[in-house]
Amino acid sequence: MKTVLCLGAGLVARPYVQYLCKRGYHVIVASRTKEKAEGLIQGCQSAEAVQFNIKDNDELLQELVNKSDLVCSLLPYTYHVKAAKVAIENNKHFCTTSYISDEMQELDKTAKEADVILLNECGVDPGIDHMSAQKIIDEIHDQDGRIISFTSFTGGLPAPEANDNPFGYKLSWSPRGVLLAGRNDAQFLQDGEEVTIPGSELFNNCKTMEIPEMGEFEGYPNRDSLSYIDIYDINEVETMLRGTLRYPGWCNTIQAIADLGLLDLTERELSGITYSEMIQQMLPQDRTPRNAVAKKLDLEPSDPVIERLDWLGLFSQEIVPDERNTYLDALCNLFEEKLQYASGERDMIVMHHEFVAQYPDKKEKITSTLIDYGIPDGDTSMSRTVALPVAIATRLILQGEIEARGVHRPILPQIYEPILSELKELGIELKERTTEL
Repeated sequence: MKTVLCLGAGLVARPYVQYLCKRGYHVIVASRTKEKAEGLIQGCQSAEAVQFNIKDNDELLQELVNKSDLVCSLLPYTYHVKAAKVAIENNKHFCTTSYISDEMQELDKTAKEADVILLNECGVDPGIDHMSAQKIIDEIHDQDGRIISFTSFTGGLPAPEANDNPFGYKLSWSPRGVLLAGRNDAQFLQDGEEVTIPGSELFNNCKTMEIPEMGEFEGYPNRDSLSYIDIYDINEVETMLRGTLRYPGWCNTIQAIADLGLLDLTERELSGITYSEMIQQMLPQDRTPRNAVAKKLDLEPSDPVIERLDWLGLFSQEIVPDERNTYLDALCNLFEEKLQYASGERDMIVMHHEFVAQYPDKKEKITSTLIDYGIPDGDTSMSRTVALPVAIATRLILQGEIEARGVHRPILPQIYEPILSELKELGIELKERTTEL
């Protein structure tokens, strides 16, 4: 029986551990909170829980890696390189679902020398987006086609029946991460021209999109789409854009939050004051907080954006918790209170690619769409679509079916073909449509 070390017992760890245990692997779940890991492995006869903090227990990390055949880090991304280095030292393979950092890429040579693979970006976004896109790109190139345009949007959202709050959103990962993403600049290619959108204007640059069988969504650009031109080997492309999907109304509301300064990370004394007083502190005017915010945003007090901020609690007499000492963290507290899934509610992953391909004798539009739902009172769609690709990759690596070495993302046929095939068997499938232009 081969052993897998799973670092972390967070939101996406359970489907990873369950998948491997059902297929005869021994899984060690190492978590800062042992009770959390013990709860996660219930029902898995071939799993064990270990208390472990990667910040201060290098000796135990060496011991755990040494007794394992593969290491999967589901910790925050800042710890991946440390774990990967120990994996290389012990000649063990390594997987994660996070983006390849510059520091991770620098490990490519030593990983090859150790005859191991460091497979990154093998979740949903990044992950399934890479695999499904590269599959179509390779098929077009194999038919002497050229990619004229490629756009790709993904969103983790409430299923339609659970979309019952004014924000059109519920939390499937950290609200801090959701909101901080709105501070990043975006770069993409549009009709041959490089476009840069500053983070301060990000949500003013969303567009309405029609997703087959689902209706209208808003899409806004992610950080760096330009690097994917080389990653996907589509140097001929004239439009290249990767973005995020949300229900209508999200973009102008988050833009308002940014314009108000609520994404500010400056530490300040907020303990003991109400959210209404915090707004008055930010906008010292002889007006109610609601009217002051409306004036600042040049909106009517009855505007839907103001209604959403009111519903969230920004004008309320609720006390800002003591440990929330930035405007962003105070805002996150309200997100955590108001944007949770209720028992039995489903989340949903929506992914939509659009290609325009030029062949010697024709021009086509190709779409590829994934709609996946969580299991009521079971695993969320977010946890399944993040965890199952890296779980499948883990099995393939340990069975010797993935022979690549060094630092990789899942854009090689030997990686994406079997993973996409098995995901389809597990009910996670993109539907493709082709229209001649």
